[in-house]
Amino acid sequence: MNQSITDQSIEPLIDAQKVGVNFKVEGGIVEAVRDVSFTLYRGKTTALVGESGSGKSVTARAVMRLLSKRATVSDQTRIYYDGEDMAHLSDREMRRLRGNRISMIFQEPMSSLNPVYKVGSQIVEGLILHQKLPKKAAWARAIELLAEVQLPDPEARVNQYPHQLSGGQRQRVMIAMALANRPDVLIADEPTTALDVTVQAQILNLIDDLKAKYGMGVILITHDLTVVRQFADHVYVMQHGEVRESGPTEQIFTQAKHPYTRRLLASEPKGVANPLEGAQDTVLEGKDVKVEFMLRKGGAFRGTYVPLIAVDNLSLELKRGETLGLVGESGSGKTTFGQALIRLIQMDAGQVTFCGDRIDDKDRKGMRPYRSRMQIVFQDPFSSMNPRMSVRQIIEEGMIVNGIGRDAAERYTRMRQALRDAGLPDTISHRFPHEFSGGQRQRIAIARAIALEPEFIMLDEPTSALDLSVQAQIIELLRKLQREKGLSYLFISHDLKVVRALCHRVMVMQNGKIVEQGPVSEVLVNPQTDYTKRLVRAAFEIAA
Repeated sequence: MNQSITDQSIEPLIDAQKVGVNFKVEGGIVEAVRDVSFTLYRGKTTALVGESGSGKSVTARAVMRLLSKRATVSDQTRIYYDGEDMAHLSDREMRRLRGNRISMIFQEPMSSLNPVYKVGSQIVEGLILHQKLPKKAAWARAIELLAEVQLPDPEARVNQYPHQLSGGQRQRVMIAMALANRPDVLIADEPTTALDVTVQAQILNLIDDLKAKYGMGVILITHDLTVVRQFADHVYVMQHGEVRESGPTEQIFTQAKHPYTRRLLASEPKGVANPLEGAQDTVLEGKDVKVEFMLRKGGAFRGTYVPLIAVDNLSLELKRGETLGLVGESGSGKTTFGQALIRLIQMDAGQVTFCGDRIDDKDRKGMRPYRSRMQIVFQDPFSSMNPRMSVRQIIEEGMIVNGIGRDAAERYTRMRQALRDAGLPDTISHRFPHEFSGGQRQRIAIARAIALEPEFIMLDEPTSALDLSVQAQIIELLRKLQREKGLSYLFISHDLKVVRALCHRVMVMQNGKIVEQGPVSEVLVNPQTDYTKRLVRAAFEIAA
């Protein structure tokens, strides 16, 4: 989708010139963005791509004026929208634009949604504020918006809280909020990170349709080059806060000049799982596990509760040194099943055995001896870390609680080793979670898990926030740790490319049931059910 010559004569919707952002950190100043310029035209998509930490999101936040107090924007920065320089508008003038004319979909939906308000209330707020809609009309519009972004059963979902939705469902609520006021500019920061491949295509097509229908300009920030090639008109490749290369999309993909761009294009999850040797003992076994939730439908006074069976009498067996993939669309029950197995949520029926010990009947105190032996890496690394704790405190906390390490010096050594194992420098231990990119935070979460030297790790979408080159590093790291320590992984993901590279077996879930299971080489090469065929086609064929 090359930008036509006529576009160049039209005034850009956004004209960003010499964007520079510095952050004050202990021991000096970090130049996060240096001299970045880009343009966005009406009805077009401009993509900012690069590895995590390259400055993509900081550039977008500079446009929205949503940077932290530690940030300083360069005096040379000019960001023109509709003839006005947004870099020098008052806070009040920016509030008038934000969420109304310029909207943003944030990378981490759990930490971007307010946990104490229903999702409907959060959509309604913007409609009443900017469009002055009556309350009843705003609620009806909120339901329409949730239906528009393909959220199932929007009448019930509108009355739910963020924690009651899956990661992908929360992301769709964020998209509905961003599109509520039909903005001129939509900044989409990793808008499909938490979405499975089939929904990803639906959401991107939806954004594309709205872009064409309303003449909206889209700034797409992503590390998914497949998405960029399909949906962007113009691409800016960023590294270390600078633009390395820019041009029309097809030109970047077919005639990349910069070595960094060529390396990004060559990155893709590769290889297969470590071979399993001989008969292994069972680490984790679940039998007939059932989890049921009650969903509220209807108004405040006439509301009724209906049961939702999230996990419907499922069983699994995981051997030592094995990686079992749990795949399916968002809301299929993957995470709920995983959390029930490691006793993070209550089961309604079934039994679970860990290393030969029955654990489904144990209370919180009874589970404590097992907690260091089973670890979890969550989907959203930001909401799973205490923002007031440094990286050192986050990683050492588990060691202190579980009595690991003779003294503070040994714990400090183990913490630094865990950071290095996760592909991070061991000099970042004094910094806080908000000072890192999404991908860097995910690696801190992996470091926290491996520091306790567990036997089993549940990985809930651990690579969804990571760019392709870092994904490859994390996959290699997980393989290496598995080889050296005999770790067993339950790998929950919607990214079938990563599943193919890391897992021995795979179980496909839909609506709380397992519809297909078997070795990765069989299920992903020759799927038997229509549902699995659709997932595989969306992951490998449409994306190719």
